[in-house]
Amino acid sequence: MTTTFQTPLPQDATEIATTPARPSRWDRAGLVLLLTGTAVMYLWNITVNGMGNQFYAGAAQAGSRNWEALLFGSLDSANFITVDKPPVSQWVMGLSGQLFGFSSASMLIPEALMAVATVALLYAAVTRICGPRAGLLAAAALALTPVAALMFRFNNPDAAMVLLMMVSAYCTVRALDRASGTWLAWAGVALGFAFLAKMLEGLMVVPAVGVVYLIAAPTTLRTRVLHLLGALAAFGVSAGWFVVLTVVWPASSRPYIAGSTDNSFMDLVLGYNGFARVLGHNHMNFGPSDPLGNSVGDGLRHLGGFGGMGGQKEGLSRLLAGEFGFEVGWLVPAALLAFVLVLISRGRAPRTDTVRAGALLLGGWLIVDGLVLSYMKGMVHPYYCLSLAPAVAGMVAIGAQEMWVRRQSRFGRIGLTALIAVTGIWSWFVLGRNGDWLPALRWTILACTVLAAVTLAVSAPSRRRVALAAAALGVAAMLAGPTAYAMATLGAAHRGGGPTVGPSRPKTGFGAGFDETQDNPQLANLLRATRTKWSAAVVGSSTAAGLELSSGTAVMAIGGFTGADPVPSLGQFKADVSDGQVTYYIVEKDWRGKPGGWPAGNRSHTGLTDWVTATFAAIQVGDDDVYDLTKPK
Repeated sequence: MTTTFQTPLPQDATEIATTPARPSRWDRAGLVLLLTGTAVMYLWNITVNGMGNQFYAGAAQAGSRNWEALLFGSLDSANFITVDKPPVSQWVMGLSGQLFGFSSASMLIPEALMAVATVALLYAAVTRICGPRAGLLAAAALALTPVAALMFRFNNPDAAMVLLMMVSAYCTVRALDRASGTWLAWAGVALGFAFLAKMLEGLMVVPAVGVVYLIAAPTTLRTRVLHLLGALAAFGVSAGWFVVLTVVWPASSRPYIAGSTDNSFMDLVLGYNGFARVLGHNHMNFGPSDPLGNSVGDGLRHLGGFGGMGGQKEGLSRLLAGEFGFEVGWLVPAALLAFVLVLISRGRAPRTDTVRAGALLLGGWLIVDGLVLSYMKGMVHPYYCLSLAPAVAGMVAIGAQEMWVRRQSRFGRIGLTALIAVTGIWSWFVLGRNGDWLPALRWTILACTVLAAVTLAVSAPSRRRVALAAAALGVAAMLAGPTAYAMATLGAAHRGGGPTVGPSRPKTGFGAGFDETQDNPQLANLLRATRTKWSAAVVGSSTAAGLELSSGTAVMAIGGFTGADPVPSLGQFKADVSDGQVTYYIVEKDWRGKPGGWPAGNRSHTGLTDWVTATFAAIQVGDDDVYDLTKPK
C-alpha cells in the first residue's frame, strides 16, 4: 500500500500563500525595531577594527585625497597602481573620507549602513513573496548571520557587492509582480555595479534572475525574452562604461590595473580574479626556499594552499565544514531543505506562482553561488560566503512560512518539524567543533529543538496557540547558534586579510600575519619628511598600503599585491629615480629575519632590487633595510 501526502489548503491558508498579507501596524513596528537594532549592533564600537584590511584602507585613503585615485581605485594617491578589484567599494569609502575626513570611522560606518540597507531589501523582497512575518524572519536571520556581522563592519568589497546583489534580487521580485521590464532593467543596472564591486562573484545571482523571470513573469514568452534582453543591455551599460573608460584613458596617465598581465581591466576580470581563481591557476609563489629546498609556498600547498584557508576542503561539504561552517553554514541545510519543500508544496501551482518564483530566485542564487564557492580551486577566503547570506536567510524564511500555512496537513507539519529539527541538531554539531566555548549553549539549543519539534509533530492542527508557541521556540533554537557567534564577532577586533568570525581564537602560522604590516614609527617619520611624488617604493601592495596609512604619504607598490605584476620595469624605475620621483627603497625582512618579506620574496623584480642594493647604501630603520635613492654609493 502506498502512502501519499495530501496537501489541500484551507481557504485562509490559500489566501496567505498566494496573496501575501499587507504589513500590519505590529509588523511595521517590528521592522523598525529590527532595522534599528541592526544599525546599533553593527555600528557599535565599529572602530575596534581600526583600518581593517590595510590593503583596501590604503586605497580608501588615496581616494579621499585624489579624484583620479578615487575613480580608478588606486592604492596610492600618486596613482601608480590600483588594488586588484574594481572600484565601487572604494568609491563609497573614499567619498566618505572626502566628506568627513579619512579615518577608521568614515571608512567603516558606510559598510555598516550597507548592512541595514541589505536587511531592509531582503525584508521587502520576502514580504512581497509570502508576507511580512516571513520578511521579518528573513531579515533577522540575515542580520544575525556571523559572516554578515563580520564583513559589514569591514572594508573589503564584499559588503558593497552583496548589497547590490540584493538590490538586483529585490528588483526582480518587483518585476515579477506585473512583468515589468523597467524593474528588470534596474536589476540589470544593479548587477552591473555588483560586477564593478567584485567582478564575477557579483554575478552569481544572474542565472537565478534570468531563469525565474523566464519561467514566472506573467506575460508572453516573447515579452519575457525581450525584457531579459533589455536587462542585459542595462547591465552592459552600467558595467561597460568603466571598462571603456580604462581602454580610452591613456595607459601612461592612469594607474596600472593591478592583477592584470597587460594593464587591461578585462584581463583582470577573466584571468587573475576570474577563471584563474576558480580553476586554481593563480597560486602565488611564496619565494625563497629554506635550507632544505622547500619554499614557503610548498608548505602552504601541502596544507591545502589558499584553497584550504579556514580548515575547509574543496567539495560539496565546504560550506558546512571548517571556517565556512561557522561563517554561514548554520542555516544552509535548512535552506536547501526549504527549497525542496517549497517546490513540492507548490508543484501544482500556476506558472506565475509568487512563492515558487521566490524559491527559484533565492534557491537558485544559493545553489549556483554555493557550487562555485564549493569547487573553487584558487585562493578561497571563508568570508566569500557573505554572497550566500541573503539567499540562505530568505530561503529559510520562505520555507518556514510555506510549511506554517500548510500546518493543517501532514506534509506541512512534517516539513515545519524537519526544518526546526535539522537546523537545531546541526547547530548543536557546529558548536561542538568549538566545544570549550559556552558549552551549555549547544545543549540548550538541542533541548529546545527537541521540545519544539516534538510538540509540532504531535499537537493537534486545531491547537493554534500551542503550534505558535512551539514554532516560536523552534525559531529561537534555529537562530541561537548563529546569533551567539555573531555577537562574539561584533565584540572582537578584526584586521588583516583573513578575518574570521566568532570568539577570539589565536592565529598561528601564515594566517597570523597575512596581509598585515607591523608598525615601524621610525620609518613612518622618515617617509613623512619626504617631498617626492612617492616617499618610497616597496615590493607588495599590502606593505605599501601599511606604510601609506602610517606615514600619510604615497608609496609605490612594486609588483602589486603578489609582487608579480610587471610594473615597474627596471628601466621605468631607474627613470623615476633619476627624475627625483622616489626617495627611498625599502626591503623588508622575511619570517627568518632575512631580506625579502612576503611577497617581496617573489622573484619577479629581483633585478630591480639587485640594482638598488648595488647602487645605493642601506641604513637600518627598525627591522627594515632602507636605501636612500637620492644618495648613490
